[in-house]
Amino acid sequence: MTKRIFIWVGHPRAESLCGALADRYEAEARAAGAEVRRQNLADMQFDPNFPGYVGRQEIDPDLVAWQENMAWADHVLFVFPYWWASIPAMAKAVLDKALVPGFGFKYRKDSMWWDKLLAGRTGDVILTSDTPPWLDTWLYRKPGRRMLKNQVLDFCGITPRKIVQFGSVKSSTPRDRSRWIERAGDMGRTAAEKPVRTAAPVPAHSSITARGARA
Repeated sequence: MTKRIFIWVGHPRAESLCGALADRYEAEARAAGAEVRRQNLADMQFDPNFPGYVGRQEIDPDLVAWQENMAWADHVLFVFPYWWASIPAMAKAVLDKALVPGFGFKYRKDSMWWDKLLAGRTGDVILTSDTPPWLDTWLYRKPGRRMLKNQVLDFCGITPRKIVQFGSVKSSTPRDRSRWIERAGDMGRTAAEKPVRTAAPVPAHSSITARGARA
């Protein structure tokens, strides 16, 4: 069965190291037989303003497409630059507006527990940072990697596979960057070759309501 992989590049600039890493991941995944869809944040058009889950809110066509790609995929790759211990504001806006109650998760009535609506999928994350990963781990306790692994992927039922951070970008050499790109290719090939898991069907939503919303 052909593996279906969705790649989302969450860098607001079209030309970036994140894009180069995604290019190699995608190329190796396709070469290994996977079917791949991709969206680049730099190409997405949407209103980033988000008042919270209050009332009914229509979402932009590019965010509907993002939902459709997430629902379609067996495996996802998110690629971000690591800014202020998190991801860029526009990338965070995509999660706020598209990874919503009724799509990514659903709280149970009168309960603190929730259903993970993207269960059965797997995911990789690549972060690029000026902070050396060892320092981010030792001094700051890797907040970006923990957030994406535990409070984005796992929260919605996506099983984290590889969560990697490449850096320091500002002091890197061409050899360093080449090595990171090669590793991204290895990750893409591995993702394509892993057995396909049974992913829960998830309808894409073009609007959200406050019911079951997060605070």
